[in-house]
Amino acid sequence: MRAVGRRELLGLGVGAAAAAAGVGLAGCGTDDPPAPRHGGGPAQGAPRAPRLIGDGSTAYTGRQPHQPGKPVPLEPGETPPQFVVFSWDGAGEVGNGLFPRFLELAKGHDAHMTFFLSGLYLLPEEKKRVYLPPNNPAGASDIGYLTNPHLKETLTHVRQAWLDGHEIGTHFNGHFCGGSGSVARWSSAHWREEIEQAKGFVQRWRSHTGWSQLPSLPFDYDQELVGGRTPCLLGQENLLPVARELGWRYDASSPGGVQRWPRKKQRVWDLPLQAMPFPGHTFEVLSMDYNILANQSKNSTRAPSYNYPAWRRQATESYLAGFQRAYETNRAPLFIGNHFEEWNGGIYMDAVEEAIRTIAGKKDVRMVSFRQFVDWLDVQDPAVLARLQKLQVGEKLKTV
Repeated sequence: MRAVGRRELLGLGVGAAAAAAGVGLAGCGTDDPPAPRHGGGPAQGAPRAPRLIGDGSTAYTGRQPHQPGKPVPLEPGETPPQFVVFSWDGAGEVGNGLFPRFLELAKGHDAHMTFFLSGLYLLPEEKKRVYLPPNNPAGASDIGYLTNPHLKETLTHVRQAWLDGHEIGTHFNGHFCGGSGSVARWSSAHWREEIEQAKGFVQRWRSHTGWSQLPSLPFDYDQELVGGRTPCLLGQENLLPVARELGWRYDASSPGGVQRWPRKKQRVWDLPLQAMPFPGHTFEVLSMDYNILANQSKNSTRAPSYNYPAWRRQATESYLAGFQRAYETNRAPLFIGNHFEEWNGGIYMDAVEEAIRTIAGKKDVRMVSFRQFVDWLDVQDPAVLARLQKLQVGEKLKTV
């Protein structure tokens, strides 16, 4: 079953926090060589000969290539970089070429991203009953399963993404957003089960597919996985205790934040999607492609095409307005969520690409993964971070 063209890939959810923010519809130690103080500039390198893990689905290949230099604390009075994190929910290739398109775009603009891989995208549909989703029948999934050719393509692109320096997080598995089986109703024990399965599908894809000749994924997922985003931005409260126990460093599942410096929640960095300006409207929109769509075409992914040019421009201007507001004021990080989908003629993909091209190269801008961002946060002076965290949306940065 092809997981495309429905609402299955969405990070969609309407929450009280988002409504309070005035959002229209809530959406979904290294030995690196020295680098500039901002932590930018990729360190070149290639993985060592692999040491296979388990059935060989994954392998330890040494430190990840193309990582920024070791982050350092801000000096007194120094302006922080403008961090921008582009992330992708699901991260499956469904034959539309969007995964490799954005890998190439990132490579050309010194950008690192986070790919929240859905574990089911590495489980063939014929083995779907291996998946035992909490509060749902065996094999159930609201995102379907990839075809075998698309599963192979996904493996290829996930492998390349890690080698290019991007982060592989998790979007968990079945993407249940409604009814009695919704992730909103899951207990911490349920989240533990779901995470174990999500990791297992990545770590045992060879056993499940029988494709022993394909190369391993070049990372140890037990070490690589340090954060995720829940389906529909639901269930964070019961997920966080498990995330903390597992040593996760962040969670990107809040149902709607604003453009301020983040804080920890239950000792885990809380990195929510954010309300950003929405040109032509008095309300703001959450920083995810589907949320812009929901406000433009009322959830229709195939609206009349005469709307597309104006909507594409509005989506692009929304991303850039969010960027510019932070860049010129409090320098809060900008978090943008996406899906590899061609909704409404692919205009949201075009908007994201234009935003990346426009943002890239601006002074002090660092396009990083969530993992790289929390690496930077964790070395900062707590007093400096506390002063940054006090800044309101649009409040001009003072000496920190």
